[in-house]
Amino acid sequence: MRVLLAFDKFKDSLAARPACEAAANALRTRHPDWSLDLCPLADGGEGFAEILTTSAGGSLSSVSVTGPRGAAVDATFGLVPWAKIPVTARALLQLPDSLPDSAEIAVIEMSAASGLALLPADQRDPWKTTTLGTGQLIAAAAQAGAAAIVLGVGGSATHDLGLGALSALGLEARSHAGEIIRPPVPARWDLIERLSGKISGELPPIRIACDVSNPLLGRNGAAAVYGPQKGLRAADLTRLDHASARLGLLLCAQSGASDALMDQPGAGAAGGIAFGLMAGAGAQLLPGFELVSAWLDLDARIAAADLVITGEGRFDASSLSGKGPGAVAARALARGKPAHIFAGQVTATDTRPGLTLHAITPAGQPLTEALSAAGANLTAAVAHAL
Repeated sequence: MRVLLAFDKFKDSLAARPACEAAANALRTRHPDWSLDLCPLADGGEGFAEILTTSAGGSLSSVSVTGPRGAAVDATFGLVPWAKIPVTARALLQLPDSLPDSAEIAVIEMSAASGLALLPADQRDPWKTTTLGTGQLIAAAAQAGAAAIVLGVGGSATHDLGLGALSALGLEARSHAGEIIRPPVPARWDLIERLSGKISGELPPIRIACDVSNPLLGRNGAAAVYGPQKGLRAADLTRLDHASARLGLLLCAQSGASDALMDQPGAGAAGGIAFGLMAGAGAQLLPGFELVSAWLDLDARIAAADLVITGEGRFDASSLSGKGPGAVAARALARGKPAHIFAGQVTATDTRPGLTLHAITPAGQPLTEALSAAGANLTAAVAHAL
């Protein structure tokens, strides 16, 4: 029996790789003759850099950068040889055909430098958080000789339109008196009269892995949809959206980009960093799960498996039509492979043939206890089910 274990993270409790290991431990004990293929998943947030870099035999480097509220944090980025990236993933990156096999591609996750998980609940405030550290990671990767940068933008704590990141790359936000406002967080946007400076010409192409379709502004924009989880008060939504429009126009004017870029699907990703890097640094958006799937050679691994096991923190009715574990299960079922989904909470009631859903949290277990016991709960649930 060949089993594919393809777990995403269990939010706030268990990263993707430990989740795969927890399930594998149960299967090794009960079925020592089974062949296990561990394939941790990443959605652009926590684990994105480590998972993609490790899977392609790259190397990881750690640097000290500015965290979302200004304190220093150690963040990691990967360098992967171009020749070791699967051909299907290389095609999605749309890089020049002339790129040599010896070139290295940097893999960066925004959450490592500017992530919501880096802040306790009482420190989460999109008016005061910055993407400066993400820009510093991009600069460090460029300095390391990266021929291109792949940036995952999940799990951000910010809504600064990527101005902090751009300020690490040469952009200057200036007041009426000419003072440089750094970092240019939204709480200080009223002081900014103009944007100047020039993004370094040495910056390699940037590709942003993104699966959201939100524009920058409006009822489906970055502030309205994602601001509340970052600490934005409902009473401040309109003010932040209007301020975002003004700074967005300033950046378009400074960079020569079209104002229509603010309406592009995905521009609102991660507090508008997608818009900012597209306007200020010529970045391009790529479908995130499609890239990860190709990078991990997921379809071939599903085809080689007799059984597919996947999961994440919460699995609901929309999950099977979405990304990550739901997409893994759907692809397995399409190939006639049985699929088991394990999640901390299961609210989906899908009964299609070949699919089995498992809630790993014991009945009555408090949430705080369930979060800390996710690894043990997953191991026990897999052992009981299989």
